[in-house]
Amino acid sequence: MRPVEEHAAVVTALLPPAPTVDVPLAAALGQVLARDIPAPISLPPFANSAMDGYAVRAADLTSFPIELPVSQDIPAGRQDVGPLAPGTAARIMTGAPMPADADTIVQVERTDGGVDRVRIDSAPPAGVHVRTVGEDVVAGSLLLPAGSVVHGPQIGVAAAVGLATLPVRRAVRILVLSTGTELVAPGQPLGPGQIYESNSAMLAAAIREAGGEPVLAHFVSDDVDEFSDRLASAAAEVDLVLTSGGVSAGAYEVVKDALTGRGVEFAKVAMQPGMPQGAGHVTLPDGRAVAMVTLPGNPVSSYVSFEVFVRPAIRAAIGHPDPLRPAVRVPLSVGLESPDGKRQFRRGVLDTVAGTVAPWGGPGSHLLAWLAGADAMIVVPESVTSLAAGDEVEVWLLS
Repeated sequence: MRPVEEHAAVVTALLPPAPTVDVPLAAALGQVLARDIPAPISLPPFANSAMDGYAVRAADLTSFPIELPVSQDIPAGRQDVGPLAPGTAARIMTGAPMPADADTIVQVERTDGGVDRVRIDSAPPAGVHVRTVGEDVVAGSLLLPAGSVVHGPQIGVAAAVGLATLPVRRAVRILVLSTGTELVAPGQPLGPGQIYESNSAMLAAAIREAGGEPVLAHFVSDDVDEFSDRLASAAAEVDLVLTSGGVSAGAYEVVKDALTGRGVEFAKVAMQPGMPQGAGHVTLPDGRAVAMVTLPGNPVSSYVSFEVFVRPAIRAAIGHPDPLRPAVRVPLSVGLESPDGKRQFRRGVLDTVAGTVAPWGGPGSHLLAWLAGADAMIVVPESVTSLAAGDEVEVWLLS
């Protein structure tokens, strides 16, 4: 059987680095910066007051209390601020530009709040409560490094220096195609032997969460010609085709039957769940080669396979600094068994108070409700067949 790491490398190699696109700030949320962003201006761009109060010269405060005439009002946004006349005070608001020759801000609480004249009872040292030019960011310095994930603060600082767009890695476009004659769209009545199709919705959500852009195609029955036609018509303008189902060893394995010998290599990977896998490139009728990853059809197998192979590949392609799930080592609260020679991925629930993890539900690959209740994935090495309570295990944090 193929080692997990070997198949992961095959899948990751299918997706080259995503191209760079410039997007508006709001559209950059959650994206990854494609290149370093230098600051076009300094922050603050001008010296300004950090307090509501009065701008004065420290040399004029010879004793306390002292009364000075108010020579000007400076609200935030004023553009015609003149220099401060000696022996006067300027009433100033937070964020307003400092007048030339002033070096001290006296908070309004230290004064009588006068409008024409002001009594100053005490004052801080010169420079206190004055925001200097470039105190936060100096023009030309590195504002945001390439590889940064764009969240609210990154959007905020980009806007603060006047940037309207950011260069990010374009989301990887992935066609999601489920197969199975037994599948019915949610919302429709079920007939005998039918089940609702859940994999495409689940995988599309996982793709979007990983930083990709899912493209959903209606699922197809277990018919090779129908699958091939749907693949040819739906795979235009995508970076990867992701299928679920039709890759096991039984009859009616439509994906395997349609793609064997066409550039997709099918393999048994030493893992549970998710042993049957496939990956490679298929040439479409228009001559374009499209990357493909084929996942097993059981819902838990499909999702675990996505987490192990596809999610890291997507995040690597968009330059994400953390392509892998955060992982910790935590003791088990109960024991568990694992098959020899296979790496087991078990749904788990963390107890953050006790600092332990417990398996959540059985190992069956059809137990989707248990997957929905898990917040972790327990990883048991191929060589380990039994673990006792208290044994430490690797745990992937899913939420």
